[in-house]
Amino acid sequence: MKTKFKTLIIIISVFALLSCTGNKANKKMNKINKDLLKTYVLSNAQGVYVKILNFGAKVMSIKVPDKEENFGDIVLGYDTPEEYINGNPYFGAIIGRCANRIANGKFSLGNKEYSLCKNNGKNSLHGGPGGFNNVIWDVVEYKNDDENHFVKLKYFSKNNEEGYPGNLSVYVKYTLNNDNELIIDYEASCDKKTIINMTHHSFFNLKDGGKSTILEHVLKINADKYTPINNDFIPTGEIVSVKHTPFDFTEPVAIGERINDDFEQLHFGKGYDHNWVLNQGNDSLTFAAEVYEPVTGRKMDIYTTEPGIQFYSGNFLDGTDIGKNHVKYQYRSAFCLETQHFPDSPNHPNFPSVILNPGEKYHQKTIYKFSVIKK
Repeated sequence: MKTKFKTLIIIISVFALLSCTGNKANKKMNKINKDLLKTYVLSNAQGVYVKILNFGAKVMSIKVPDKEENFGDIVLGYDTPEEYINGNPYFGAIIGRCANRIANGKFSLGNKEYSLCKNNGKNSLHGGPGGFNNVIWDVVEYKNDDENHFVKLKYFSKNNEEGYPGNLSVYVKYTLNNDNELIIDYEASCDKKTIINMTHHSFFNLKDGGKSTILEHVLKINADKYTPINNDFIPTGEIVSVKHTPFDFTEPVAIGERINDDFEQLHFGKGYDHNWVLNQGNDSLTFAAEVYEPVTGRKMDIYTTEPGIQFYSGNFLDGTDIGKNHVKYQYRSAFCLETQHFPDSPNHPNFPSVILNPGEKYHQKTIYKFSVIKK
């Protein structure tokens, strides 16, 4: 009897592995039809310009002024929509179902364990190889006139897509207002208990869009604590103070000032690639971070309803991504500030929950506000 039971377990495991492998293969075989690629421009009364691509709901471009009133693109990416198909999969993308890493590509809901498609060694990263960043989204509404500047996109994620349970309907709305705020609203609902942790993954360089490093950018993060990782980039489950560490950005500090300190967490992350636990206020929308670039005077403030923010200092950029105007994006030529729940949350009961039940509505909002400091 025990032998039959073990055989059954092996068969189920092999089937699950083949299912996930097949999913990867199908993603590769089902090449994106270039005719389906569409772009949508948002522009406000101040001349700020944002371009959105329906593939991955990606932000292709954000053009804002500097202190001399010269407009420049502040995000990494490509000149044409077609280049995104085989380019860096995360440039400007919406990430889901579950942002960041899930250890060993596994999590449990109730008494059932789920196995996800792995695309980061033994771990699952950013929803797997066929995550929300690698699919065509439907545009359900678009306006760019004197009063309204927004595009609303929809994606239907089927049960067991990348290993996640339940059918999930997702909406993302990008709005550009006349206060130079790019607002991202996320909504989702499901028909079966599942997990969800979405974010936006633009790679920013407020100086020149990726031609130089971001080490002189000055960063402030509204967080007294962060979540340490092991050498596989997975949180240990601890929530520790940033005080007296290179992770203290409670006051503005140049990104490069302490990035090469002899500190174990910096060694593990190859620099900064960690989640900060935001100091959430009484309001649902909380100030999360600000970045200032002293040469151009450009400043970006981030507000969010999410409990965490992942700060990534471009440690894996190495010049192999050739982007806009044939620029090779070199080491630490961009940073990401991804508002989200904590990495590997399903496997840490002490982290804020990412579970979504049928009948519930997932909703989060993040605002990127652009301004200029003239001095």
